[in-house]
Amino acid sequence: MANAAAITAILKRATDAGDVPGVVASVGDRNGTLYEGSAGVRSLTSGAPMTSDTVFWIASMTKAVTATCAMQLIERGKLALDAPVANLLPELGRVQVLDGFDDNGEAKLRAPKRAITLRHLLTHTSGFSYNMWSQDMKRYQALKKIPNVGSGLNTSLTTPLLFDPGDRWEYGISIDWVGKAVEQASGMKLGQYMKTHIFDPLAMHDTGFKLGDSQSARRASVHVRKPEGLVATSMVVEQNPEFEGGGGGLYSTVTDYMKFARMILNGGTLNGARVLSTDTVATMSKNAMGPTRCGVMTSADPGSSNDVNFTQGMEWGLSFMINAQKLATGRSPGSLAWAGLANSYYWIDPTKGMTGVLATQVLPFADAKALKLFQDFETEVYRQH
Repeated sequence: MANAAAITAILKRATDAGDVPGVVASVGDRNGTLYEGSAGVRSLTSGAPMTSDTVFWIASMTKAVTATCAMQLIERGKLALDAPVANLLPELGRVQVLDGFDDNGEAKLRAPKRAITLRHLLTHTSGFSYNMWSQDMKRYQALKKIPNVGSGLNTSLTTPLLFDPGDRWEYGISIDWVGKAVEQASGMKLGQYMKTHIFDPLAMHDTGFKLGDSQSARRASVHVRKPEGLVATSMVVEQNPEFEGGGGGLYSTVTDYMKFARMILNGGTLNGARVLSTDTVATMSKNAMGPTRCGVMTSADPGSSNDVNFTQGMEWGLSFMINAQKLATGRSPGSLAWAGLANSYYWIDPTKGMTGVLATQVLPFADAKALKLFQDFETEVYRQH
């Protein structure tokens, strides 16, 4: 960037103020990485400095990677966007819709009006939810003793739908089911499929579900914002899960994720490696759910997430959030974006030909201070561009 110092100053200001413990950020265009910088510490307990090779739990930034796997298999004729996924995963043919609770507190269930498709899953219009943004699902899981998806247990995916597939948008476990479909269609474990078809071609050598010794040594601690301030935790994603979480299980570095983002920006290719066809990336990059629009994600679990307002009125692609209007930061209409639960964020702007990635490790999600840092970072990037 023309003025890298100005971006670094924004990162340092946030860490010096104690807004976040540490942060890594990067900016890229179609030709390469324009900026990469860091500030603060990996852990407030250890005081180890944050560096560009720090490993983050990227949580739902995993989703776009899983979607890329699915789109590759569509290209090869092994998956279909609008066919019932139950053809491949019969258990999805048995999923029911939760229609509230009766006077005795028992769940009322009924059959869905239509079959779940891969498009429903990729656009979060399947009816599946997360209990952290649904009081009804929180109640149902407590009633039936169904663990959270972070447990890595298959039973965590046995929740009902909140509505008929295709009726509206609700953020949830849909992409974990896409991961299962990828495994079924490819005959490979999800992590191995990703490594073979995405990570190795893009030289994303620090990205995966399982932490190696090198990654563990460079991992940033997840911190929780409490009334007394930020507190480091020992939280690590389940390392021996029953299923690898296509919805949120990956660890990565900002350097690695920038390679993935630039591949999308370049229409499916990076440094001579073609991951997706140009047409497929174009399909992924446009609204894929018709007139439906995203709503606010209202928190049902304040320890995990605040209310998420930046989704209001947004479109959804396969599987990116898309803004139809220009944003105050300068982000162009038709840009792609999403985030990870521990306050990591990215955007990809095909119009301006640029992409940004910023990662910290703070819970709950949509943290006001972390969001302001991301907004300040993005605004400065556009100011210079």
